[in-house]
Amino acid sequence: MAFQTFEDQRPAPGFWDEPELNRGVPRGDIVVEDPDTTSGWQSSGPPVAVDDRPPAEATSGNRLFTILLFFSGLATSLSLWLFETEAGAVNDTATLMMAIGRLTGLAGGYVLFIQLLMMSRVSFLEEWVGARDLLRWHRWLGTSLVLLIGAHAVFITYGYALTAGTGVVDQGISIITTLPDMISATVATGILVFISLISIRAARTKMPYELWHLIHLTGYLVLVLGYGHQVATGANLSGRFADIFWPGLGALVIAALVWGRLIEPLWLNLRHRFEVAEVVGEGANTFSIYIDGNRLDKLPARAGQFMRWRFFTANGWWQSHPFSLSAAPNSQWLRLTVTAVGGHTLRLAQMRPGTRIWAEGPFGTFTAQRRTRRRALLIAGGSGIAPIRALLEDMPPDTIVIYRASRPDELVFREELEDLAERRDAWVRYIVGSRNDPGPRRLFTPNGLLGLVPDVNRRDVYLCGPPGLVTAAVATLKGLDVPDSQLHLDPFEF
Repeated sequence: MAFQTFEDQRPAPGFWDEPELNRGVPRGDIVVEDPDTTSGWQSSGPPVAVDDRPPAEATSGNRLFTILLFFSGLATSLSLWLFETEAGAVNDTATLMMAIGRLTGLAGGYVLFIQLLMMSRVSFLEEWVGARDLLRWHRWLGTSLVLLIGAHAVFITYGYALTAGTGVVDQGISIITTLPDMISATVATGILVFISLISIRAARTKMPYELWHLIHLTGYLVLVLGYGHQVATGANLSGRFADIFWPGLGALVIAALVWGRLIEPLWLNLRHRFEVAEVVGEGANTFSIYIDGNRLDKLPARAGQFMRWRFFTANGWWQSHPFSLSAAPNSQWLRLTVTAVGGHTLRLAQMRPGTRIWAEGPFGTFTAQRRTRRRALLIAGGSGIAPIRALLEDMPPDTIVIYRASRPDELVFREELEDLAERRDAWVRYIVGSRNDPGPRRLFTPNGLLGLVPDVNRRDVYLCGPPGLVTAAVATLKGLDVPDSQLHLDPFEF
C-alpha cells in the first residue's frame, strides 16, 4: 500500500468543512511592529473579538491530592522514629545530633523511593499529575534528597563522635570502615551528589544528551547500593509499623518500575510494531519522520503529547529521545518533526524506510482536553512548533497561534498551519527576527501581547519553545493576570 503524507490523507470530512465565518481572509501574517496603529502591530485580518466573560475558576484537584499524599507518607516515615524512641532518650547534644541524623535519614529514604516512583514512567501517574509537574517535583526532590542524605551523614557522624569522644573525621573513617555496608552507602552518596551536579542547567547544557541520560540512570544504583546499609544499620526501619510501611512502599515502587519500564512498553511495541515509513525535509536543519505501524487507530495518544523513540540504526539503537507528535494521531501514520542539533539527530535524517522503532509513551498533559476556556492561544518558538501544530487540529474556533522564529526560512509547517487555520477559523501570527529587533522585543511585553491578543487572560495559553522564550512569556502572561490554571507548558525539558 502506498504511503500517504499529510497532503494526501485527510481526517474525517466534518473536521475539514470550511467555515462560513471570515472565508477568504488571510490566516497567516509575518507581523511587524507599527507604532501608528492602535494595537502597535501591522497585520491583516479582522480584529479579535474580546470575550467579556470573567475568567473561569479551575481547580487542580489531582495535583493537590498528590501533594497531600506525599506529605502524609513523609509524616508517616518520620513518625516511625517517634514510635521506636523512648521518652527521655534525647537528653544531651550527642543524642540530639543522632536523632536529627536518623530523622533526615528516614526522610531521605522516603524521598529516594518517591524519586524512583516518578522515574517509573507508569502511564497512570503521567495522566494523573502530568509530565511537567512530575519533572518539577523530580528536580525539587532531587535537591532535597542530596541535602537530606548529606545532613544524615553529618549529624550521625557528629553524634557518634561526641559519644565516643573522638574527632569527627576519625569517627567518619571508623563508621565507613567498620559498620556493615557503609562502603556501598558511601559510593551511593557519591553517585547521588554527582548526578545532582550534572543536573544543574549550566552543566547539563554542555553535555551530550545521551551521556547525561546514561549517567542519570545510575540513580537506580543509589537504591541498590544503599539498601544494604538501610537494612543493616537503619535503627527505625524495622518494628511494629515499619515492617509494614517500608516493604509496602518498596513493593509499590518496584511494581511501578516494572510496569512502566517493562510491561507497558513491551505491550505497546508488540501491538503496533512501529517502523519508519518516510523521512521528509521540512526546512533549515528540520525534517519529519513519518511512522507506520499496526492498529494505529488504537494508539492512546493525543495531539500535543510526546513519546520516547528508539530507532534501531547501527549507531543509534542504544539511545532513546523524547519527540512530540507534530500532527494529531490518525489511523494511517504518526509524524515526528526533528531539528538537527547533534550527531544523533543528524543521523536520523538518513534513516531508510522500514527501520524498526521501539517507542514508549505517550506522555504529557499538553493536550486540548486540559482546556478550561472557550478560546485558546498557542505560542511556539523554534522546534516547539511541532506539538503546537498538532494541537491546532484539536483547538476551538478563534484560536490564535503566535510562532516565533529568527528567519523566515525557519518557519516550519507554514502552509499546513494556514490551511488548518482557515478550516478551524483560527489565526496565525509569525514574529520573525533576532531578539533585538523591534517586533520580537515587543512581543513579550504587556502592550505587545495585548495588541495581538486583547482577551489573553480569558484564553487557555499553550507554550512550547526554548526555555528563554517560555520564561519571558510566562512572566508577561502572569503580569496580565492570566491564571495558572490557564497556562499549559511543555518547555522542552523531557
